[in-house]
Amino acid sequence: MTSDKQLTRRGMLVGSAGVVGAVGLGAVACASAARTTRRPPTNAGVSLRWWGNNAWEITFDTTTILIDPWVTRFHTGTYSPEGSDPNTPLSWNPDLVHRCFPKADTVLLTHGHFDHLTDVPLVAAHTGATVLGTESHLNMLRALRTTDGVQAPPDQLATVTGGELYQYPDFTVQVLRSVHSATGKRRQVPFPGTRPGPQPPAVRTISDLVDGGTLGYFLTIGDRFRIFALGTGNYIPEVVDGLRPDLAIVPTGGGSMPDYAKRLLDCLGHPRFVVPTHWDDFDLPLTEPAKDTGGLTTLRDAVSAASPATEFILLDHQQQHTF
Repeated sequence: MTSDKQLTRRGMLVGSAGVVGAVGLGAVACASAARTTRRPPTNAGVSLRWWGNNAWEITFDTTTILIDPWVTRFHTGTYSPEGSDPNTPLSWNPDLVHRCFPKADTVLLTHGHFDHLTDVPLVAAHTGATVLGTESHLNMLRALRTTDGVQAPPDQLATVTGGELYQYPDFTVQVLRSVHSATGKRRQVPFPGTRPGPQPPAVRTISDLVDGGTLGYFLTIGDRFRIFALGTGNYIPEVVDGLRPDLAIVPTGGGSMPDYAKRLLDCLGHPRFVVPTHWDDFDLPLTEPAKDTGGLTTLRDAVSAASPATEFILLDHQQQHTF
């Protein structure tokens, strides 16, 4: 990391009026922008619950899928003017994690930062869920012990790189290569790096959990519903181009990318639903209403302008929506 406390967690569009829709598409556009092949889902029986930040619980029938399940919040200063302190020690609340996530079949990791990965050992050990992540994500999990000595069971960790398409009994998951948002005038990724090869040293602070490679996911639940999910405000257009989700889980931010929201919605064929993610101040407790860190209105306006028929569904902490 080339600067210390001045990096924020993602490139925000706040303070950049006119950025969305005002910058040219550049060299890479979505070839499928004009194609809209959305299926109009009704009564799909798929429920989505937001646990703050990028923590999502997807349930249908008897299946539970979690994305970046992190609910143990502790003060980092991330959204303060000074930014986060990289030496902030990691912390856990096992009782809270177990109450929030009593069941899980699969855990999908989008990247390795502390606000995505820290609670995964508790979730995996408690539920027996399979955890999908890059080699770096899983190496950091192997090096991560909670204060009570809990680790993610090694036999539950499944390495992916992007490009995999896995069939499970009642859904498929397509793993997508992606990239993390970049911030500041130098377009830097907070806590960058990878941890390939041997298990790294013990993980103790928030800066020990590096990006580790970024992934997105495309879930197909039978012939009922399709979900596209990102974990940070960036993506690779040629990877997501042609996917046709019913629901897109879209992070705020994206300020380092021209036409972030418009281009994404063009690539995805203008999904019926968009749910914003990673927009709240995670230094504040889940028992309080989510506090916008500055990008929510910008994303909502960009979605409305680029895809007027798309429904923008805003969930608060712990709220659930059934499609």
